[in-house]
Amino acid sequence: MSDTTVEDPDLARARAGDDAAFDRLVAPLRRELHAHCYRMLGSTHDADDALQDALVRAWRGLARFEGRASLRSWLYTVATRTCLTAAERRGKRALPVDLGPSSDRAVHGDAPRREVAWLGPYPDGDLADGPAGPHARYEQREAVELAFVAALQHLPGNQRAALLLFEVLGFSAAEIASVMDTSTASVNSALQRARRIVAEKVPDRSQQRTLRDLDDARLRRVVADYSAALERGDADALVALLTEDVTWSMPPLPHWYRGIEAVTDFAVAVPLGACGAWRRIPTGANGQPAAASYLWDHSAGAFGAFAIDVLTLRGDRIGEITTFIGPEHVAAFGLPLTLGR
Repeated sequence: MSDTTVEDPDLARARAGDDAAFDRLVAPLRRELHAHCYRMLGSTHDADDALQDALVRAWRGLARFEGRASLRSWLYTVATRTCLTAAERRGKRALPVDLGPSSDRAVHGDAPRREVAWLGPYPDGDLADGPAGPHARYEQREAVELAFVAALQHLPGNQRAALLLFEVLGFSAAEIASVMDTSTASVNSALQRARRIVAEKVPDRSQQRTLRDLDDARLRRVVADYSAALERGDADALVALLTEDVTWSMPPLPHWYRGIEAVTDFAVAVPLGACGAWRRIPTGANGQPAAASYLWDHSAGAFGAFAIDVLTLRGDRIGEITTFIGPEHVAAFGLPLTLGR
């Protein structure tokens, strides 16, 4: 990772104890550091905590920053080590597909699995565009796609960190060895194993490549048609948007559905049949089209925040729907928790 190491006047002030100067130094890097923590941990909440912890550690240890590498590289080192500690305590995050086979028929009254650490969505508004570093293989948005972040969860922490630092941020193997306090040979070995596992779990074609083939109007139309079909309770309109091998999962509910028949059966029985009235707001999550879902609450007389639906496209049709249930996900996107009629 080649960074310039120009001395910033705020660095001397921060070393002398000026916390406002430290905030100014960190501000341009905060979003990308937060995205790195999310990739490592699979949760915006965990990323919030890890970044806060990392910045406190960096502030307290700034006097030990010698300037041989850039401040950016040093902050990534602190953030990565913080995330490795957090990941070791918490373990990997999962999607319903990781828990067992798909269900052929709709499951009514599916109980949430609160004991499972679930993968969560990431707001597009928190992402920067383009590559994260000059030697990076992945773009920022490509490196938060659901399939990629889910695949990362199958890696041990050291392999996850090595892959992200090398492929996403453009660190060299020697620099990664310094970050992780290990040998270059160990880093190269970890990279080899990590690449093999990730290649087995991510599709050949990224969502960013798929989305680039669709103009903005067509992409907006897919989300609008999906939202309208669910709001109208129109199963035929919904089915027309889906691929034959579509999947639908809804963490923290453990059951998930694969194939047009099973997904249609679930849609008719539950979101279109048993839930009541819906409203949706288009948004973006994990570099993919998404919608915030609101369910009518009779007692409140308003639509209450329910979930973030992340759509994975195959061409201009929906191949996966991942519904992250919980108002906390909607809140993380900066969206309202209630909507009027």
